[in-house]
Amino acid sequence: MESAEGMVVIIMGSKRDLGHVQKIIAQLDQLSIAHEMRAASAHKSAAHLLKMLSEYSASGRAIVYITVAGRSNALAGMVDANVSGPVITCPPISSAFGGADIYSSLRMPTGVAPMVVLEPEAAALAAAKCLALSDSDLRKQLRAHRDGLSRKIVEDDRMVKDPGER
Repeated sequence: MESAEGMVVIIMGSKRDLGHVQKIIAQLDQLSIAHEMRAASAHKSAAHLLKMLSEYSASGRAIVYITVAGRSNALAGMVDANVSGPVITCPPISSAFGGADIYSSLRMPTGVAPMVVLEPEAAALAAAKCLALSDSDLRKQLRAHRDGLSRKIVEDDRMVKDPGER
């Protein structure tokens, strides 16, 4: 069944990534963007992942994928190599590796191009902007969101410039 409504599919490498994913979901919820959360590993459950991606591809929906996997992040590349929609990888950075685990998200084979966004809220916003390319209502909502952020900074500026005028 085809649907014009876009959605975000968040695929985490394991349930350990749930805290990171919840931050993405909070931002998607704030923007009223449909989303689903899934778990799959490119290393441990490749057949499961490929079946999942095939089902989403067959749905006819506009889908932006966000992958959340740390360490050796093969998930982002595997998803990107098997879908035609945009893939954003938002890896949780581990202090155990001194941040070096990010390199597995940055270096991809030729023809594989997931976008890397480190902050969960920013990953959700990037996904929203991808969906907004074909959704004028979402574009308006994102413009209002951006305008609200701008008004907040202008107000902050006024308060720090003239602290006695609060």
